[in-house]
Amino acid sequence: MLTGCVQQVFFPEVNTATARVLAAEGCDVIIPAGQGCCGALSLHSGRAPEAAGFARRTISVFEQAGVDAIVVNSAGCGSAMKEYGALLAAPPDGTGRDGAGQGGARAGWAERAAALSGKVRDLSEFLAELYGQSGGPQADRHELPVRVAYHDACHLAHAQRIRQQPRDLLQAIPGLELAEVGDGATCCGSAGVYNLLQPEAARELGVRKAAAVRATGAALVVSANPGCSLQIAASLAATDGSVPAVAHTAQVLDASIRGLPVTALTGG
Repeated sequence: MLTGCVQQVFFPEVNTATARVLAAEGCDVIIPAGQGCCGALSLHSGRAPEAAGFARRTISVFEQAGVDAIVVNSAGCGSAMKEYGALLAAPPDGTGRDGAGQGGARAGWAERAAALSGKVRDLSEFLAELYGQSGGPQADRHELPVRVAYHDACHLAHAQRIRQQPRDLLQAIPGLELAEVGDGATCCGSAGVYNLLQPEAARELGVRKAAAVRATGAALVVSANPGCSLQIAASLAATDGSVPAVAHTAQVLDASIRGLPVTALTGG
């Protein structure tokens, strides 16, 4: 399991919930030490050589772990890691060097990167594949009576083309009502580091997303990316109206499996 940097710092409870859900479904969860940043933030910022360095470190760490799959609960990280093969296939700075040598050494990294990328799965993607192989979940779901607005993170829906899997996971929870967010394909304004580089435009997108979330009447908005969760929470808090709680898909699944009350997610 990738712990990430933004996820681990701002939402460590999401990582804990992810590990619990995977374990409940019969997986051996390995969290390799020395992970650090996967390079996604550097890649989002156009710093390809820096991203390549982070990628090589991540590849080495997970190669040593010898895992069957690498489960990622951050859409931006998963998107970047699935592109490692392309990132390390050619010198990102155009000078003939990628910081790891030339020629065969670079080709070797590209092959290793492609092999690792083939193991990367978003949490919802991995669980959907697992259930397809095993015939369904192993862990029982307890009732969770809550109306949920699911937000499509751009790096999950557009970059990785994962849209239905998280919805299927949420809809399988007894008592949960899934509401679609109007104009759901529109970015919330986070977009990697866009909200830092273009704050005014990001704020406008955030206001638009907050209004769409409120229109669903949901008590909880669920996202699969920490940047989206931070942006949506801030936008809801900064605009007039009700303020639904924000959670990750893993936390909702974890609450249902453990039989926790809705207040564990909504706070009220």
